[in-house]
Amino acid sequence: MQDIENIELTYLSLDDYQELKEVMIASYTTMPNSYWKESQINTLIRLFPEGQVVIKINNQIAGCALSIIIDYGQFDEKNTYKELTGNYTFSTHTNKGDVLYGIEVFIKPEFRGMRLGRRLYDYRKELCERLNLRGIAFGGRIPNYHKYKDKLTPKEYLTKVKQKEIQDPVLNFQISNDFHPTKILKNYLEDDKDSDAYAVLLEWDNIYFEKQQKKASIVKKIVRLGLIQWQMRPYKNLDELLHQAEFFIDAVSGYRSDFALFPEFFNAPLMADNNHLPTPEAIRELAKYTDAIIQKFSSLAISYNINIISGSLPEVRDEKLYNVGYLCRRDGTVERYEKLHVTPDEAKVWGMVGGNQLKTFDTDCGKIGILICYDVEFPELSRLLADEGMDILFVPFLTDTQNGYSRVRNCAQARAIENECYVAIAGSVGNLPKVHNMDIQFAQSMVFTPCDFAFPTNGIKAEATQNSEMILIADVDIDLLRELHQFGSVKNLKDRRKDLFELRKK
Repeated sequence: MQDIENIELTYLSLDDYQELKEVMIASYTTMPNSYWKESQINTLIRLFPEGQVVIKINNQIAGCALSIIIDYGQFDEKNTYKELTGNYTFSTHTNKGDVLYGIEVFIKPEFRGMRLGRRLYDYRKELCERLNLRGIAFGGRIPNYHKYKDKLTPKEYLTKVKQKEIQDPVLNFQISNDFHPTKILKNYLEDDKDSDAYAVLLEWDNIYFEKQQKKASIVKKIVRLGLIQWQMRPYKNLDELLHQAEFFIDAVSGYRSDFALFPEFFNAPLMADNNHLPTPEAIRELAKYTDAIIQKFSSLAISYNINIISGSLPEVRDEKLYNVGYLCRRDGTVERYEKLHVTPDEAKVWGMVGGNQLKTFDTDCGKIGILICYDVEFPELSRLLADEGMDILFVPFLTDTQNGYSRVRNCAQARAIENECYVAIAGSVGNLPKVHNMDIQFAQSMVFTPCDFAFPTNGIKAEATQNSEMILIADVDIDLLRELHQFGSVKNLKDRRKDLFELRKK
């Protein structure tokens, strides 16, 4: 190490060929004629110069990585190294391909142990991201397999390597660099006697890959959330309530928010006119306003260019009373969601029943989920949404006491951690002395994140002031979730023991 003056990662040049040949021969002592011909190197450089790099130490080649781009769908998992490289002509390379295929990585023996291979792999990953390719793939050698081939199948050998019962320097290194084994390849490299001609298909997924859009639309990566902490107050009529709602939509839209989230039962003040009725009848009268509110919200979503989550509203269908909400997208489309678990109080006082529909919603900001208040206290629901690709979970809520709020808040934060997603909660504050069963409210609207290095250490992105009417604006970065899924300190979604349990919708 003390003799090293400089380490340089640079593109391979044809002028390097003779030295490259010597380094390859020194690196593959157990494989005869294990070097590329000058004409082959010339072809690689001509076809794909960015894919051919070397590491030089004191201006001498210490390692090399060669690669091509292939249309992965044109090959099956049984293809050999010879077939994947077009009989070593590299005719399989295409700039229209979707996968960076590694055809060579080696380090000169005297320079091993210096993490030079990691530099080469990191370069490949950065190149893959820059070219917007789906991922990296290659057949990895298992050079220690010849010692075990009489007592272990390749699959058994791979399992023992992954469990650290057997040390395989090549395979261990590749797994430690985030490549995952997907298949055993038979007769992959005929001259590889140490591996008994077997190899392991290794893949790395580019989490930033963006599929080419067929229409002029984009999915935003930085998403701005607008949470409305709504003050319960008397309103003379529906128009006055909608005027107040539009004020908040205008405000969060003015900050260029992508979503406006209202609380659960934010329209409850309109029940005051029906206070003379039994409570179950009063809330059914309130349900008569729901269609008009959603029509207005859909219109506002378009005019203010914002996706509106309507919190929740009572709705009567087939003579049954439900707690529902609507996602009013800025493109004019509207979708309905339901509260699945009604509280004992909702069932006893209002005669409300739980819905049956659980699903994610596609938006121009990715997939979202919406759970109304009590539903966030049931972890199975959000886990099912996470399995469908949810990035942001919205939770409109209504709680009267700090005890009830704490249940919603703490469960919502747990959902962010265990599902590796963002969670936004919005509630109402104040009191309604003239509305039965809706006397007081306690709330602190918040945006939660997972707890890892890229996020706030306490998992709180933003929080409103307790029990004060206000809006809360927060930006969330969807790409950080992709990195977390792949490279997080812990991987709550990936590490589930699905061999012991499963979760599925009926």
